[in-house]
Amino acid sequence: MNVVEKLSSILLKLLPRAYFLKVRSAYFKLKKKASPLLRLVYGTFTTDELIAEIDSRLDRDWRILMVHSSVNNLHPMYTGSALELLKALIDYCGPDRTLVMPTFNFGENEEGTRGMLQKNPRFDLRRTPSQMGLLTELFRRSRGVVQSRHPGYRVAALGPLAEQLTAGHEHAPSGMGKSTPFDFMAQHKAQIIGIGKTFQVMTQVHHVESLLDKDWPAPQNVLPNIPVTIVDKQEEIAMELGGVQQRWTFNIWKLREIMSSESLKEWRFHNCPMFAARADEVTDTLVAAAARGFTLYDPPKKH
Repeated sequence: MNVVEKLSSILLKLLPRAYFLKVRSAYFKLKKKASPLLRLVYGTFTTDELIAEIDSRLDRDWRILMVHSSVNNLHPMYTGSALELLKALIDYCGPDRTLVMPTFNFGENEEGTRGMLQKNPRFDLRRTPSQMGLLTELFRRSRGVVQSRHPGYRVAALGPLAEQLTAGHEHAPSGMGKSTPFDFMAQHKAQIIGIGKTFQVMTQVHHVESLLDKDWPAPQNVLPNIPVTIVDKQEEIAMELGGVQQRWTFNIWKLREIMSSESLKEWRFHNCPMFAARADEVTDTLVAAAARGFTLYDPPKKH
């Protein structure tokens, strides 16, 4: 974990969300003022150069591209825009591959998805924006994109496997285990990438927690189901939002201990964080680790 990652993780834990966002805003303002110097030191890159860089890092046989992103983290070195990048990613996948992005919404003021739905148990797919960055919201609103029907871990997809990947998500209370987009991606040659993001944001690592169910080795609390109505245009779908709460502290950086640098690729492109991993390798590695009692959660320290 580099200095920025470590400081961000500490502040996120210690500060109320409102204060954290103020610090984050101040950081981006300072970064903007330093733009000329940063461009001088790290250089600049275009959208075409970014796509070429991504292509050079990926395996050849992928069918699905799951993109985690932060356009803010690409600036000021990136000379393009979020819309330009989105069009390029769609073109890169072409007609034979499927583009996927997380479009989660965790409510406001630290209430979380459950708190949001306890106040208002209706989740409108069309009207509820993504909180996973500008690129994901632009994608969610794009023509032909379909969304999975889950209020917690909704994803958006475009391409030949989009309908299959998103289908039936409302039947998985936790949103993460079997018969979910994350399960589908683990079985259909999905490549996960981070553009302007470290693997700290890789949601696929949570797939194993619900997948293993009672065989999960770390202590957790099963959360009560919340009745929810999913609104999808003129259709209303009743579902139950469930899930589990882990008792130990999440530490995703432990993933480096069990995945090689060839499987979990991390690098910087003009000083912008990037990562790549295959969904099946992430899930399979964590399933095997769990069988040995290893998870990405740290037990409380003994005093």
